[in-house]
Amino acid sequence: MTAPTTALLDAIIEGLRDVKARHITIMDLRKIPNAVTDYFVIAHGTSRTQVDALARSVEVSTYVHIHEVPWGKHGLRNGEWVILDFSNVVVHIFHEEVRPRYALEELWGDAEIKVLEEA
Repeated sequence: MTAPTTALLDAIIEGLRDVKARHITIMDLRKIPNAVTDYFVIAHGTSRTQVDALARSVEVSTYVHIHEVPWGKHGLRNGEWVILDFSNVVVHIFHEEVRPRYALEELWGDAEIKVLEEA
């Protein structure tokens, strides 16, 4: 992991933990051919309001700590699945009822997966 990617992951995790994200998972996709990014960070919230707050917290944390902003943001209006694309790291924030439907951890099952302890 390069220092900038490590700093980005740290800032993302801090932003998620600040708003009590659940089941934070880091998926290392670097060894998977044709992967769309180097890392996925996946987490969920228990309400649409929390999903929105988690996304905003990640944006604030990455900007404050390392002056990074996402290249793209998707799903902010529906509160079920928000994607923040930082190019080499893509953050997926789900509503807890929606997360199992997409099962990204299973879809990308060849990735190295690390589940963080609840803070």
